[in-house]
Amino acid sequence: MFVLIGVAVVIVGFALRVNALLVVTVAGIVTAAIGGIDPVGILDAFGNGFASSRSVTTFALVLPVIGLVERYGLQDQAKRLIAKLDRLTTGRILAGYLAVRQVTAAVGLTSIGGPAQTVRPLVHPMAEGAAVKRYGRIDERMREKIKGFSASSDTVGVFFGEDVFVAVGSILLITTFVDTTYGLALEPIDLALWAIPTGIAALVVHGIRLLLLDRRLDRMAAAVQPQTQGVAA
Repeated sequence: MFVLIGVAVVIVGFALRVNALLVVTVAGIVTAAIGGIDPVGILDAFGNGFASSRSVTTFALVLPVIGLVERYGLQDQAKRLIAKLDRLTTGRILAGYLAVRQVTAAVGLTSIGGPAQTVRPLVHPMAEGAAVKRYGRIDERMREKIKGFSASSDTVGVFFGEDVFVAVGSILLITTFVDTTYGLALEPIDLALWAIPTGIAALVVHGIRLLLLDRRLDRMAAAVQPQTQGVAA
């Protein structure tokens, strides 16, 4: 029971907005110490975890590359491209990305997209560029709304798409847990097949929400225009 104190450390740390890496590290040390692991064992566990998950540190290379690409105009080029396409709206762009992200995740290509490498430098600027082209200008509330829906199109797509791929970590985790805990034989292919209806439902539901985003932006833009006219007068 006391081992759950580590969970409390995470909750309190996040509530106080402490550095996430520091919070998780402290929670891990507290949990291991309460569980009876000596300091050498804790250090060994951290070392083994880092050595077996070195790919996690690839962000140290990816983020500078993305920063350089943005610095030299990727976002501006994305906005210019959208400005030339009349029929593309913010909702349609995000709904299309949702479909692409979910299909690629379903075949195991989860790493080709993501908030840092795709949404921020490419998808969000395209969605915002479509809004600027449609309304002429957007305020901060509209800009934040587009940011949120841009991130959600990636998150929902990969979350509900990756479980269709039998070799993804979540499928293997579920089958292992069910086998070791309940002694039941659960095949990964069965989980993947049952994930298909859920993935389709997520695509339809969130796709509709993204398409309806255009109407919401219409209302927000209509509310902004009278204020702009009043300031101009």
